[in-house]
Amino acid sequence: MPKLSAISLAVLLLSPASFPAAHAAPATAVAGKTLAERIDAGISGYYKADEPGATVIVTRDGATVFRKAYGVADVGSKQAMDAAMTLRLGSITKQFTAVAILMLAEQGKLALTDEISRFLPDYPTQGKKITIEHLLTHTSGIQSYTGKPSYSQTMDRDFSVSQMIDSFKNDPMLFAPGERFDYNNSGYFLLGAIIEKVSGQSYAQFLEQRIFTPLGMAHTAYEGKERSKGPRAAGHSKGETGFGPARPLSMTQPYAAGSLVSSVDDLARWDKAIADGKLLKPASWKKAFTPYKLADGNSTGYGYGWEIGRLNGSERIAHGGGINGFSTYALRVPGKKVFVAVLSNTESGRTHPEMVATKVAAIAIGKPFPDFKAITVAPKVLEQYVGVYKIDDQNTRTIRLEDGKLTMQRTGRERFPLMAYKENGFYFADSLATLEFVRNAKGQVTSLRMTHDGGDPVLHARTGEKPLERTAVAIAPATFDTYLGRYELEPGFVLEVKRDGDKMLAQGTGQPAIEILPLSDTVFFSKMVDAELHFEKNADGVVQLVLNQGGRKMPGKRL
Repeated sequence: MPKLSAISLAVLLLSPASFPAAHAAPATAVAGKTLAERIDAGISGYYKADEPGATVIVTRDGATVFRKAYGVADVGSKQAMDAAMTLRLGSITKQFTAVAILMLAEQGKLALTDEISRFLPDYPTQGKKITIEHLLTHTSGIQSYTGKPSYSQTMDRDFSVSQMIDSFKNDPMLFAPGERFDYNNSGYFLLGAIIEKVSGQSYAQFLEQRIFTPLGMAHTAYEGKERSKGPRAAGHSKGETGFGPARPLSMTQPYAAGSLVSSVDDLARWDKAIADGKLLKPASWKKAFTPYKLADGNSTGYGYGWEIGRLNGSERIAHGGGINGFSTYALRVPGKKVFVAVLSNTESGRTHPEMVATKVAAIAIGKPFPDFKAITVAPKVLEQYVGVYKIDDQNTRTIRLEDGKLTMQRTGRERFPLMAYKENGFYFADSLATLEFVRNAKGQVTSLRMTHDGGDPVLHARTGEKPLERTAVAIAPATFDTYLGRYELEPGFVLEVKRDGDKMLAQGTGQPAIEILPLSDTVFFSKMVDAELHFEKNADGVVQLVLNQGGRKMPGKRL
């Protein structure tokens, strides 16, 4: 899961009692260390003993080769994390929802090509043909309810399935079904409703009876419907004074998109069942792990509830989750018979489970990531890399030279520093992503080659454009003070403009404050986030601000 910018309006769902673990395989000794020792050495530095941590499991050919917990389960009580604990899964839930749909399809109770109006006749499809497969693959064009600014203000309220659907069903479609991939929690919420309509059971009951109980997953459940009382990790968020309890969330809202809790042991059982071909026919499993193709023939890199990619030359099938208090990631490398799950009890730690799981899996398959050491590159060389590199028609990566170091910023996102490990090769702190600048025969820099977490490299051509440079100007303090106040971008989501001494700040509801600088008397920008604030006035004073970010213009009336 990608990180959200400080002014981002998107909210992503990701996203037991002592229970016998799978039989452990013999440890493998390499260079004087066992596989388990190498895995522990590779990740132990990411977690502090007195902060929220993670539970981690690694299996190979169905046998556990590593299982350990890090950090504390509750910062208040200082209870240590235990590898047997249950945590929220967030969007890892989606693969269980997808399998439930495929089970019903194999029974002949639905077809993936069925229009959703067959099961949800009151859902307004706005003249579009939206199929179950569109929901499974995030290609429906329906807006995600968790991306609405107002969503964060009602997260603690209980809603029925129909009430939640009513909250987004009349939103305008973003694109024609099958035209684009746009990660979408609304689609998986609707899949839960379809499961209930077709099966005659609640979503929680169907998964319990058809998946969890048959597979012996005693500690996996819809949160609030648990069948056992095993130990549970508390969720945390990081504030100005450190880690504290996560913001309350009613689990009626993530539902089939992110409502499940589980343990790493149960997830290992889940992976073993998949590897053994249980629950579904081989053709259905193959379909789930096949990237969906858009109407133009391009691959989405997403099957049914799983992302499909590469890890250092091998196929990777994975998914992550991010939900109040927790962040998660689970991946399988089928060709190497390796499975890794990392469940963390904070959504705001410095280390994301995706990076940890990817690094661990690379060690387990015998192709570990290199440990880069930062070097110094001459400024005259760095200057040659400065420019704008095209991702697609809407997005670019901008490379800047700031204070003797390069930074990279994707359209609408945060700005990140780059560290050199060779003259044309760079890496990011707390990340496995790397990039290299490519030259032509004349020695001119023509593109950059980006590699994400061991996936296949992607080439971004240089556009010839110069990076947009915003230079702050001086304005009278009294001018800025006329803008102080709260601006409602959407019901329940407010952007507050305030001052902290000489610093000018903007802070969205439930988000950290960021410093803003004046481009003019009425326009402000942030050095860290690709966004601008425009203040509009009439004869009576400031009427509204307009947030420009990621190609969107969002007006907010002054309260």
